[in-house]
Amino acid sequence: MTLPRLAHLFLLCLSCLACSPGLPAQSSLTEQERKPNIVMIVVDDLGWMDVGYQGNGHYHTPNIDRLSRQGVLFTDAYAGASNCAPSRAALMTGRYAPRTGVYTVSPSDRGDDRTRRLIPTENTHFPPDSIELLSQYLHRNGYRTGNFGKWHIGEDPLAQGFDVNVGGASDGNPRGTYFSPYKIPNITDGPVGEYLPNRLTTEAIDFVDTSANRPFFLYVPYYTVHGPLQAPDTTVQRYLRLQEPEDQKTATFRAMVELMDRNVGRLLDRLDRDGLAENTIVIFTSDNGGVDEYADQDPLRAGKGSYYEGGTRVPLIIRWPGKIAPRKDATPVINLDFYPTLARLTESDALRGELDGADLSGLLLNGDTLADRTLYWHFPIYLQRYRKTGAETRDPLFRTRPGTTLRWGKWKLHEYFEDGGIELYDLDTDIGERNNLAAEQAAVRDELLRRMREWRRQTDAPVPTEKNPKFDEAFEREALSASTPE
Repeated sequence: MTLPRLAHLFLLCLSCLACSPGLPAQSSLTEQERKPNIVMIVVDDLGWMDVGYQGNGHYHTPNIDRLSRQGVLFTDAYAGASNCAPSRAALMTGRYAPRTGVYTVSPSDRGDDRTRRLIPTENTHFPPDSIELLSQYLHRNGYRTGNFGKWHIGEDPLAQGFDVNVGGASDGNPRGTYFSPYKIPNITDGPVGEYLPNRLTTEAIDFVDTSANRPFFLYVPYYTVHGPLQAPDTTVQRYLRLQEPEDQKTATFRAMVELMDRNVGRLLDRLDRDGLAENTIVIFTSDNGGVDEYADQDPLRAGKGSYYEGGTRVPLIIRWPGKIAPRKDATPVINLDFYPTLARLTESDALRGELDGADLSGLLLNGDTLADRTLYWHFPIYLQRYRKTGAETRDPLFRTRPGTTLRWGKWKLHEYFEDGGIELYDLDTDIGERNNLAAEQAAVRDELLRRMREWRRQTDAPVPTEKNPKFDEAFEREALSASTPE
């Protein structure tokens, strides 16, 4: 047989192999190689100060600290709301609360009705089905999708863009126990005493192992470190043996943070071991600020449920080795930005509907300056105080009362609807929001109020005005007096 004939047969064999049903076509392989995997870790109630890289020696988080050195560490990152469901709705829709109607964890009229001056806006439990969630968008664009943990913005993640779901439903907490036998839906019990964060991480790793031939979106919304405060006794006792803290609650919380960090480390190590880290975007964040009842957010003011910085500023790290240069970045960003950013980084198809978040891809990949914008939070609802709290809120009866806040550059503006209260802070010099400059900086105040009110008009944001007939001014005055430290 002549050499040209042999060459022809060789090329014919290669062509047959490329078209074999047992092997993906070369164009498919190229497409899969082009699209990065996504791992999004959302810790519940992890405050801005509840990680070791902040210099807080109370918390042992070596894996998160390591991650903070490998990616972009955003110092001025925000959740879309100061409590669970509305923040998760913002993340998964890329839209502000007035677009979804999810303003709080229902009901919206929490706290003693005799101390509420207004009838709050009724809350919507879940985003409307007409909005395509991030999970649905990525699934439509060829991603294998898995949810492992708290969902809270729907009844069934499998009907909302996920191929695999372990432990996700409408529940906002693990129903009183972090130990098997579990009480949350969509998870089988493990051995008696199995710890839920460990189990969810094992399931997430299994998902990675079975997704080798397809780009994947791994969503790990841990129930931890949300209450109930529970951790294996050996870890809690180790913290109790330290000089500080002396109480069980604080020791248990710090143990929960450490164990969460260990599981983040397990997941990151698996990406390294399987050779996936280079082609995987990792996002690590929290759904809202920390619970300052047992996790003080100083120097930030207040904590979860408040719209001061302690309630909305959160940890955020984004890593993509070889693509995103590690550094710190003080650009104000918000979890609404994840959706448009991932759409661009994955070069996926056109979005269905306009998003409120910004595309951060240029900032991440090239260090570009993000276009000037204003961030907003709207909360026409009431959130009651904790039983015991060190929260530095506007008054000791509520973590928040109805209002709107915004951030533009260094400025933070608050407007509250009950009393028309206006507060303006310079976060560059007053991160703790102690010195109200509303009177001193009248021009800034008025311009930001104009923007805020125009934004509410554009988004049809409801502003409660109906008086609450059950409000009792004398009772409120007595309650405030009794609750205010002397």
